[in-house]
Amino acid sequence: MKKEYRLEDLDCANCAAKIEDAVKNIEGVKECSVSFITEKMIIEIEEDKEKEIEKQIKKLVKKIEPDTILKAI
Repeated sequence: MKKEYRLEDLDCANCAAKIEDAVKNIEGVKECSVSFITEKMIIEIEEDKEKEIEKQIKKLVKKIEPDTILKAI
């Protein structure tokens, strides 16, 4: 299952790369791509773990880039 998110107020390309790497390590995430330019993240995940994965992603984003807001598109 593919999901797309907007990373509002993402200020740093390095932080985008850190977020991408961290999300790729979450169990159930098959693929992750973060674009600093478009402020978008596209992930492919296991469908039955959607809510748990989203919760973990929000935690990681806040830890890496506290001012960034994760919103599903």
